[in-house]
Amino acid sequence: MLSSGGLTRRAFMMGTTAGLAATALGAGRAAAQAIPAAINDIPKGGTFRWIDSGDQKAVFYKKFFADYAKDRGIEIVYDALPWNEIAQVVPLGVRNNSAHDVFALPQNVNPADAVAQGWVQPYDDFIPNIAEWKASFPAGAFLPGINEFDGKTYGLPFTSNKRYGTHLLYNRAYMEAAGYDPEDKPLTWSDFRDAAKKITDAGKGRYFGFIIGGNQLGRWSQTVRNMGRMAGASAGGDSVIEADIDFRTGDYVFDSDQYIAAIELLIAMQADGSVFPGIMSMNAPQARAYMPQGAAGMILQGPWNIGGWEGQNPEFDFGVSSGPVPDDGPTGKLTIGQGALAPNTMWLFKGSELGPIVGDIFHYLGTVEGQTAWANIVGAGDPPIFPEALDNAEMSGRSKAILQHFNELIRVGPNPVVGNAELGKVIGAFQAPEVNFARTVQGLVAGELKGVAQEMKALKDRYNASLDAAFAAAKADGAAVDRSDLVFANWNPDADFGSADY
Repeated sequence: MLSSGGLTRRAFMMGTTAGLAATALGAGRAAAQAIPAAINDIPKGGTFRWIDSGDQKAVFYKKFFADYAKDRGIEIVYDALPWNEIAQVVPLGVRNNSAHDVFALPQNVNPADAVAQGWVQPYDDFIPNIAEWKASFPAGAFLPGINEFDGKTYGLPFTSNKRYGTHLLYNRAYMEAAGYDPEDKPLTWSDFRDAAKKITDAGKGRYFGFIIGGNQLGRWSQTVRNMGRMAGASAGGDSVIEADIDFRTGDYVFDSDQYIAAIELLIAMQADGSVFPGIMSMNAPQARAYMPQGAAGMILQGPWNIGGWEGQNPEFDFGVSSGPVPDDGPTGKLTIGQGALAPNTMWLFKGSELGPIVGDIFHYLGTVEGQTAWANIVGAGDPPIFPEALDNAEMSGRSKAILQHFNELIRVGPNPVVGNAELGKVIGAFQAPEVNFARTVQGLVAGELKGVAQEMKALKDRYNASLDAAFAAAKADGAAVDRSDLVFANWNPDADFGSADY
């Protein structure tokens, strides 16, 4: 039986049995691949620097960069840091003209700003026949206002955004003792709270039911957003201006019953004593590291944990499943925008003089060969953007199962920038409120803010004011834009929104 958004036990167990061996074979095959011939004249003896958020993709990069550096006669420094640190390191490096040659943009910086403020440069000149190379990517991988500006290509979109970062990963032994089997039937919200309480009671202070990296602000907004959407709050999009807007109306859904209930559930679990102590001082990597140690029974994170735990903690018996589903009614779909996964889109520093190396690496990562090597190592954690790479890749049963779940749960929604490219100026002008969505949720769960409904209504008002100001600024800059550009009356959250639907 396939529950709404769930995984069948038979499919999962068959995949796991066959997939564990495949993981080792796939990783070995990828590691043994020869570095392709260079497409540019590579300057010898230089030091090339790259920074991103790490996780399972760091396993690929550490091997690939070591082989690549040896083959090309250069040195590569690869830094994998939590998003909190990227938000400090990258802007400081840009200001001091000492930034890494390639970096992931901090999550609070949108691409339009990075281009306008001179953080990044296009890489068109460093990939021969770039138009032909770009044509091999899936439709929507390159979009004006997203990673194309003034006809130039700025961001490398090499991973798919068909995933979400708040599905359930759990300790099987603890969960079975609590009386639940999420692989057979996803936990409802009530089940989620009850399981956390039972696991905590069984732990008697040695382990707790639920853990979250509470000082990494994005974990709060993503958790509430995805639980709210799955409970029926029809919010679409994933850019800074419309991540929590109902495309059918153009209104923010911060004060929806579903978002409010999701926050109240987290507060209730905290009051139950079911949440790991000290969550407000730990980031997401620290939180996930507690799971294999047996210190927590459940975490809502993403598929990047799967390969890491399977490789580094093979004795850890964990399960993967849907995020918590509503107690009553159907499970809503999660809507993603067209294009690549924004946190993994890589950018070339404006001050870098190593464009030929960047073009050489970017070109390889945008081929079926490079994408397949990536998929064999990274798996479902950061899925390749080329469907052919997934077809060619060998990965574990857990990875295959969660990718199946993503296909069932996730739908592609409208991208307002496709409807009106001048919305890129609105994105560039938008400044989220200082007390934003994530900070509001964190404050409510921590008890620093009181009154969920009241605070979420105030949050909606702040975002509306910020969005109106961004539209006004874009219009003053000559853009023909209007808030009605965020309305798609024909949007069906349960179906993919195609090019013919605009």
